[in-house]
Amino acid sequence: MLIKNQAVEIANKISDQFIQTSGDGLCGLAFDTINCVQPSPVKTPVDNMALQSDIPPSSQLFTAYLGSWKDANDPDQGQSFYTFGTIDQQAVNGQTIMYAPVDSSRGFWQFASTSTIINGTSIALASNAAIADTGTTLAMIDDATCKAIYAAIPGSQYDSNQQGYVYPSSTAEADLPVVQLAIGDHLVTIQKEFLGFQDSGNGMVYGSFQSRGNLPFSIFGDAVLKNMYCIFDQVGVLCHVVKIILNADSCSLRATSSSVSCSAANRRRTWPPVRPLSRLRLW
Repeated sequence: MLIKNQAVEIANKISDQFIQTSGDGLCGLAFDTINCVQPSPVKTPVDNMALQSDIPPSSQLFTAYLGSWKDANDPDQGQSFYTFGTIDQQAVNGQTIMYAPVDSSRGFWQFASTSTIINGTSIALASNAAIADTGTTLAMIDDATCKAIYAAIPGSQYDSNQQGYVYPSSTAEADLPVVQLAIGDHLVTIQKEFLGFQDSGNGMVYGSFQSRGNLPFSIFGDAVLKNMYCIFDQVGVLCHVVKIILNADSCSLRATSSSVSCSAANRRRTWPPVRPLSRLRLW
């Protein structure tokens, strides 16, 4: 797909970690109100796709399916992709699409996340909010949830040198806690394999879930988003389909008709089961 009149800002400072990847840059997919291109803000890629009619007015959305190298033996081989203007029905796989109203006042994909469940124990988080961000690798969450996760892993501790929580690399996957996070009125269960980010080199694993510090909201990065197929509706709805079977007490999955829908407040949208107009592979 060719996006006409799309501005690309040239970075003058790049971190060493970013240089080590095979990517060429970042494609911002937040709302255009926080566009920081100088000297003047520009339209986002999704906005421009809509303006040039590459995606229809009724489907001004994009989706993100984040795979994992750990899932190389799965049917999708752990591959990742974005779609623009439509929903990939193979990723939906006949499941019910769930939705969460989005508060875009800060320019982010922000939604209510007022509870978590760790090993069946609920933690109430009144007025808590989170944002979905595919550009963040980890999950930066509230301290109550963060502490509860690592309290459930024997031998875990806060490592001041690593500036984060770690747990013993000898921990069996079965001994890791069941973590469920709220996205609007629904819960998503985190696959245990995604609770660890990487080996710290000292017999410990650096956790994928860390404290958000003084941030006024949590950031659900890839550690969370890899557990679902996310649909970002530009009118202000974050939809998702879980990629694993949830516990019966968290969410029920059922077959849908030949089309899938996403509801929010007093409106309802239905998208036809067509293949993507464009798939952008992740590096």
